[in-house]
Amino acid sequence: MLKKLIQEQFTGLQVSRLKWLWLAVLTIILDFATKQMAEHFLQYAQPVYVLPVFDLTLLYNKGAAFSFLANESGWQRWFFTLIAISVSSVLCVWLMKLKEHEKWLAISLSLVIGGALGNLYDRLAYGHVVDFIHVHWGPHYFPAFNIADSAISIGAVMLLIDSLFLQNKDTSK
Repeated sequence: MLKKLIQEQFTGLQVSRLKWLWLAVLTIILDFATKQMAEHFLQYAQPVYVLPVFDLTLLYNKGAAFSFLANESGWQRWFFTLIAISVSSVLCVWLMKLKEHEKWLAISLSLVIGGALGNLYDRLAYGHVVDFIHVHWGPHYFPAFNIADSAISIGAVMLLIDSLFLQNKDTSK
């Protein structure tokens, strides 16, 4: 009975779309490795000049993007953990349902999944996310970020491009 129910639920799903999860795994590995290097080579909150608009600065973020909710009592760690797990699960199901020609969308979903899981590891292991990329223009600094944040941002922009410009073209296939 359970076997039949599972088969009915997954009939028509493109499990082969999960092949794009290699990109999520690569994102997680790169994110983990660069964060480990930042922890090893950088001192907390001490910028290392790289370019006139770019420093390496080890910082910890207990909140979400732009340190949203970082000053709360600790509940936000579990809130963002739940969000990361939920979003990653939904995106994996979406990825499985993609058609063969929807490669752009598969790449964007995989980047978001990899970024979410990369930061999830930090939250679970350390209670904060390790950031180290710090860009600025003169005295105006953008909040520090990491490879996982970059993957999420790139994936989100790709999703936006897909929904605005590519979605209508894909329906004809």
